[in-house]
Amino acid sequence: MAVETMAIERSRIKSGLLAVAAIALIGFIFKPKPPVQSYPNRKKVRFWHMWSGEWKDVIDKIVLRFNQSQDKYELVSLSIPSGASTKFLMGVAGGNPPDVMAQWEQVIPTWAESGLIQDLRPLMSPEEYAMFDREAYPLVKKIGMYKGKLYGVTTGINISGIYYRPDFFRAAGIDPDHFPKTLEEIDAIAPKLDVWDKDKQLKRIGWLSPNWTSLAPAFGGGFYDWKAGKLTLDRPENVRALEYMVNSRKRLGFDRVVRFQSGYGSDFGAAWSFIGGAQAIQMDGMWRIEQIGKYAPNLPYRVIAMPPPKGGVPLSGSTGGNFMIIPTGAKNPKGAAAFLKFWSGIDNPERAAEFYTWGGWLPLYPRVTNSKIYQDYLKKYPQYKPMLAMMGSEHVDPSPPVIIQQFLMDKINQKQDLALRGVITPSQAVKDLAREVNEELGRRRKLGYAE
Repeated sequence: MAVETMAIERSRIKSGLLAVAAIALIGFIFKPKPPVQSYPNRKKVRFWHMWSGEWKDVIDKIVLRFNQSQDKYELVSLSIPSGASTKFLMGVAGGNPPDVMAQWEQVIPTWAESGLIQDLRPLMSPEEYAMFDREAYPLVKKIGMYKGKLYGVTTGINISGIYYRPDFFRAAGIDPDHFPKTLEEIDAIAPKLDVWDKDKQLKRIGWLSPNWTSLAPAFGGGFYDWKAGKLTLDRPENVRALEYMVNSRKRLGFDRVVRFQSGYGSDFGAAWSFIGGAQAIQMDGMWRIEQIGKYAPNLPYRVIAMPPPKGGVPLSGSTGGNFMIIPTGAKNPKGAAAFLKFWSGIDNPERAAEFYTWGGWLPLYPRVTNSKIYQDYLKKYPQYKPMLAMMGSEHVDPSPPVIIQQFLMDKINQKQDLALRGVITPSQAVKDLAREVNEELGRRRKLGYAE
């Protein structure tokens, strides 16, 4: 980027942040009342996170363990379950950000480009970064990197797998011990697993394809070339993936599927639709394993990695996760880095393994996975193993690390929805996606913004 362009970019960022700060002053919402320190002689490290309820209890345990592990820092945590990103920006604008924050929203490219968060490599020793670069699972590094710098370290990867009900398989005359090897084979058995009432209304769906971002890599496509560092939107494989989605819903009828899904209700606890028997085969995240263990421990179910289409790519899909960031204006970046390394396992993988079992998270290092604590956890929940097999794959991708990341993902979801409704064809959806994204990038260039 030219010096003039960078100046324009930072000027606009500064103006935007000043406007945010003015709003923040009304009610001081970016500066909540800080909790009282329990160790006043230690250096305070302020930690913001987005968890609430029973998840907050897990975070509190990790915070307590960190404070007990050393005598230099005291981590003081604050839960912000809604509007956390906005409050973060307000804190930065007001000169009062947290020292470290746990995030899972699509913020790294924009905040990194705007100079709001720090490259974490200078806060790691050469040995620590060398181990991270050498040993971290491929998708872990993808999530945190932007333009060759590390801005986020994951403390829990999200991966989805196929959940299925062997009792429903047996009732339909299908052997649950021989799950289909391809998506086409799943399609062949899906009608046998559907259940309709006398009025031809769906009572149970045998199989419904996952979303476009999960399917595209399995078809050999995807929306970003990680080696070349560029978007790859208008690809024939992406068209085929979307065609598969459309055909999956066409079998049942789009309107029928929408009506059926609208009756799912809550997604939490025992109310999850899979627990209630609404789907025989369902793609969902690894967090469901703990959920089933807690709320439906006797539920018969199994988990496998999503099979590819015929001739497709195995062990592929999309991913996201929780990651830790340190703002540029952090008052105690060294203390923030100490906590980041403690929780993630960068400084002690075996110790951190226990934290991953508390939250049902997937770790960043095989060394964490192979620890005794985590292996014992896998004996209790062997359903995690298919997800762990995907951790080493090069074909599991997070959202593309581009400055318009949120815009891009919104457009992908929009075109997916239009194609599913039959408003446009999958081919047209891909063409429109590429055109509209390129137009947005062109507008940014004209205005002097980074791409």
